Amino acid sequence: MPSPTARALRALEILQARPGTTADQLAERLGVTERAARRYVGILREAGIRVDSTRGPHGGYRLRRGTRLSPVVFTQDEVLSLVMAVLDSHPTATDSALTKVLRALPEDIAHHAAVLREHAATAPDRQAARPDPATASALVAAVAARHRVVIAYRGTSGDEWRAKVDPWAVVVRHGRWYLLCHSHRADAVRTYRVDRIRAVVRTAREFQPPADLDPVATLEENLGRGWAHPTRVVFDAPLDAVAHWVRPPMGRLEPLGDGCVLVGSTGNPAMYAQEWLAAMPFPFRVEGGDALRAAVAAVADRFAAALDHRAMP
Repeated sequence: MPSPTARALRALEILQARPGTTADQLAERLGVTERAARRYVGILREAGIRVDSTRGPHGGYRLRRGTRLSPVVFTQDEVLSLVMAVLDSHPTATDSALTKVLRALPEDIAHHAAVLREHAATAPDRQAARPDPATASALVAAVAARHRVVIAYRGTSGDEWRAKVDPWAVVVRHGRWYLLCHSHRADAVRTYRVDRIRAVVRTAREFQPPADLDPVATLEENLGRGWAHPTRVVFDAPLDAVAHWVRPPMGRLEPLGDGCVLVGSTGNPAMYAQEWLAAMPFPFRVEGGDALRAAVAAVADRFAAALDHRAMP
């Protein structure tokens, strides 16, 4: 049977994770009576941990701000999951932070994590892009406070510009960080790569995001919109078959006769042609725009040259 001290520490862990926990909720989590749960809260207070209680529908126990807490305790599974997450993302960038965490853990728990870290190999994701932590933090703070910001942005072509935006959400997708926002410059929903944002200036102007906003779904819808070069690609294949190969940044796929059409825009026609269209296993024709047609022609010429034996030395 757990000792009163063990149950008091468990109560502290619950209050850290779930501020506003009521006495009956705490009792249920601890497997004790409500009276006993209140006694464990009293033990915490006697130990100098400031626990406030409020009445009403939104009441419950909360640790007072500024309370000095005991060190964070990890289980072995949690530590291994933490190391795996670091290895799966940016092991070099987070190496020093992970080292500090492992040094602070009990030796028996840290040992397995250190072995995993030392002997697991990782291949870097070429598509991943790590933003500046200060920039990401400033954007997240503006999202939480619902304050408009002015961003300085550098596009794929190297051009730079500034825009006032209402930051709705920061979304991490396949190793890349995106700002989902309403751009007042374009008067439309826009998605910007956080690693390309050079500066963030928070204003005093507040905003209200859409009430039914689904950040991930909205990001997926808008990744292929608002770029400099329009795209229109017609496929001689059923929509259901083509849809499996179409990524959201490529645009919007719609039925067209016996086939379908992909309509969108891109800031990088060469990548669109080489990495996306070249991988499509269906007949297609590029109806627009001019930059994408030129990029597809360049890919076609390169592939044709690869089969031209006369071009070989």
